[in-house]
Amino acid sequence: MLPVHVNKYLDSRGISGPWRIALSAGNAFAGAVVIPALAESSTLFATLDSLAQNPPDILSKFLVLIVVNHRTDALPVDKADNYHTLQRLAEVSYSPAPLQLAWIDAATEGKELPAKGGGVGLSRKIGFDLALPSLSYRNGDPILIALDADTLVRPDYLPVIANHFRTAKAGGAVIPFCHQEGITPQEKFAIRRYELFLRSYVLGLSLAGSPYSFHTVGSAMACRATAYVRAGGMNRRVAAEDFYFLQQLHKTSALSQVKETVVFPSARVSSRVPFGTGRTVGRLLSGEEGGLLFYQPECFRILGKWLAHVTRKIDCGGEEILAGTELISPQLHAYLTVLGFAEVWVKLCGNHPDYARRLVAFNDWFDGLKTMKLIHYLSAGPYPRCEPEQVLPGFFSDAGMASVDGVEQQLALLREMQNGVD
Repeated sequence: MLPVHVNKYLDSRGISGPWRIALSAGNAFAGAVVIPALAESSTLFATLDSLAQNPPDILSKFLVLIVVNHRTDALPVDKADNYHTLQRLAEVSYSPAPLQLAWIDAATEGKELPAKGGGVGLSRKIGFDLALPSLSYRNGDPILIALDADTLVRPDYLPVIANHFRTAKAGGAVIPFCHQEGITPQEKFAIRRYELFLRSYVLGLSLAGSPYSFHTVGSAMACRATAYVRAGGMNRRVAAEDFYFLQQLHKTSALSQVKETVVFPSARVSSRVPFGTGRTVGRLLSGEEGGLLFYQPECFRILGKWLAHVTRKIDCGGEEILAGTELISPQLHAYLTVLGFAEVWVKLCGNHPDYARRLVAFNDWFDGLKTMKLIHYLSAGPYPRCEPEQVLPGFFSDAGMASVDGVEQQLALLREMQNGVD
């Protein structure tokens, strides 16, 4: 029997449609690894093989659920690839013995994703929602893990994640990552530069004291089932579903970072979504001018002063707080004015007379999205984006670190700092 809160979620917000789990191995799992697969027959089985290297005792407790999916308007070549994947999954010849493997057909006629709104967000939601009834809630809160069909994991992947949630207070987690190396020198340079960009952004958020200073990588996130339900489940976004899901998890159940393991997302080019790894790597490989420029440290210094200003003035009125931002940055003041900060603050004060709760409510309002939009606003004004060699020394200086030269060395330093594992 499912807990009341899980049943309530499935009844009100759970996925509805023709999708079902094929060859489900039971309903007593401690967790599920959900893997969307869209035309990924060339990489999916390497992902499964890497999962199969985890200890057999813990593999027996985790459902590995593949969501083979495409939209009704998908390219014929992608549809053919998915049919091949479904066929191979059904063949007895492919069965990595330790895996409790099942899949969902969201690719054959009548089961395809809709042309509008059908994408990675919906495919993850289908997998997570349908996995919920297959989990055991008797001995604790089961775990939902997001992985991608072109991502590799280490043999300690599942043990480390399971151990993390045994003691973590937060209901959600992000997992250390390191992109796979590209094949050509150009691909290697492109993926290193892209990952360096991601890491410099999170470093800037961390230096600013932002509560949203965590990576949002779809193949490197996990949560307890209760946290998933409390967050309203996975969103249906075609892109950036990971960003919005982790932001919501942070607001509703908090996030912490898993340590002692790493996942390895693909470095490949892709044009399936309008931004992200594949699209950015493609722009860099094409030689697009300004294909990936970095934010200036001053943007994050302004963010840090803004967050500190609110904390100091938590007992003041909105107009007074807003007036003080003019001294921090005229652009910050203009941005907050457009957001209607003074009016929002009146409501926050009315709903949260306790200062501690008011600060939490403020951080829920000035969330990761508003933070990113502020950085973009500042970058469109007096602090335009630059080449990494122009801005990274400033980040390292603000972090109290000795600067290093070259993308490879800079990336290694940030990986060591942010991953905390070898």
